[in-house]
Amino acid sequence: MMTTMKALCIGFAALAGSLSSACAAGDVEYTTDPLDQVLAAVTSKKAILVDVREQREWDRGHIKGAILIPLSQFQEWESKGMTAADKAKLAKQLPKGSRIYCHCAAGARALPGGEALQKLGYDARPLKSGYRALVQAGFPKSEK
Repeated sequence: MMTTMKALCIGFAALAGSLSSACAAGDVEYTTDPLDQVLAAVTSKKAILVDVREQREWDRGHIKGAILIPLSQFQEWESKGMTAADKAKLAKQLPKGSRIYCHCAAGARALPGGEALQKLGYDARPLKSGYRALVQAGFPKSEK
């Protein structure tokens, strides 16, 4: 399983650029927090759920209350830098000191997304479970 995950991380390294370099090296790991604990923390607003999928995926369905910050946005910030407006918007969406769980469709993009947030000073915890698994675990789907 670890070999498969490492292969996925390396494959996404090409897609995600240097944001996933720690993923390929094994520095960023999935959270061990159980999904029921994650759901309770997000529901009680003790944690924030960040979806790192792209807009078109989000539009097909997303978790109620999640915040969309596509992995491509992190890549752009890394390559071009963050503007003052970017920093202000992010700070409003994700107050410092917040526990943040990152998810995507199948788990692989959550690692570089979590790494990017960690670099920005957040307590980011990538989820191995993807969107469908979260819905099956009881996370409510948005009514759009």
